[in-house]
Amino acid sequence: MLIFAKYFTQPLHSMRQSKRAFLILEDGTTMEGKSFGYEGSTAGEVVFNTAMTGYPESLTDPSYQGQILVTTYPILGNYGVPPRREKDDVSEYYESDHIHCKAIVAQDYSFEHSHWQADRSLAQWLQEEKIPGIYGIDTRALTKHLREHGSMLGKIVMEGEDADAIPFYDPNKENLVAKVSCKEVEVHGDGEKTVVLVDCGVKHNIIRCLTRRGVKVIRVPWNYDFTSIPYDGLFISNGPGNPDMAGETVELIRKAMTTGKPICGICMGNQLLAKAAGAKTYKLKYGHRSHNQPVRRAGTERCFITSQNHGFAVDNDTLPADWEPLFINMNDGTNEGIRHKTLPYFSAQFHPEASSGPKDTEFLFDEFIAMI
Repeated sequence: MLIFAKYFTQPLHSMRQSKRAFLILEDGTTMEGKSFGYEGSTAGEVVFNTAMTGYPESLTDPSYQGQILVTTYPILGNYGVPPRREKDDVSEYYESDHIHCKAIVAQDYSFEHSHWQADRSLAQWLQEEKIPGIYGIDTRALTKHLREHGSMLGKIVMEGEDADAIPFYDPNKENLVAKVSCKEVEVHGDGEKTVVLVDCGVKHNIIRCLTRRGVKVIRVPWNYDFTSIPYDGLFISNGPGNPDMAGETVELIRKAMTTGKPICGICMGNQLLAKAAGAKTYKLKYGHRSHNQPVRRAGTERCFITSQNHGFAVDNDTLPADWEPLFINMNDGTNEGIRHKTLPYFSAQFHPEASSGPKDTEFLFDEFIAMI
């Protein structure tokens, strides 16, 4: 047994020649790791995700635009990445057509992957899309640091490059919604009822969840005046960054609210619907990014486990008298959804389409479809 333990002390990939890379936070904290992705430096907002699986979905989630993603689960890459192919007009296994986060950080990386659907490794995918990935970082210690001090700006610098030559980048000062939204109107699915989907950075599984319920989806850019076209219901998607940057979308939602037609929002959609109603939003200390966020439906004892990815939240205290919270986060008491007391308007801060993540709350799509 002693010989066995000694023989396997060193990880199998320790013999690999990986370039050194450094994660530098804006407060001066520096951590050294090794590169397994694209060997280039980058900068963004450093955030952490506590999910155990789902890195293909997270990497392609537009809500991660401009962010450096830290994974707390200690291993990454063990099941590779699935093939690129479409089903029903959208990616079958991804949430958009490319990676959106600036980089990904792991404690350990599995250079050998195994999964019946995998067609290449995570490292190969990152290299193809020029996204840095580093491993060898104590991500639990890093997460504790971010929980204590809050999400902060950071940069990944490759060995041999000048760290001072790479400036910090704050994605929350940029209109990321405009950056990730579609540029032209698209039509998905078919049905007697029509849903206008305002694309603020939509995940493809939202489109799947709508079309498989038998409605036609008209996907429009974030600032497109959809009130000029006929529709039966309005859906406002998830998206990245600061909701204050999407003022044009808020005005269009406010205009749509005068029609009385059903409205549903997810994540960024929750925040923009709240702003259209007259409420305010604020930045969370370190956000909610995981598959295991518990929420309670307001006025009931029903709780659900949800998938989440957001750094901003709705201020419950600023909701107008004719609006009320729909869900409450059981960890920190923050808002997880809103609804109008008399009109068919509601939204969820979490992801009921849950890709990847639990599907406990996908019934919200059924509730929305029933309204139209």
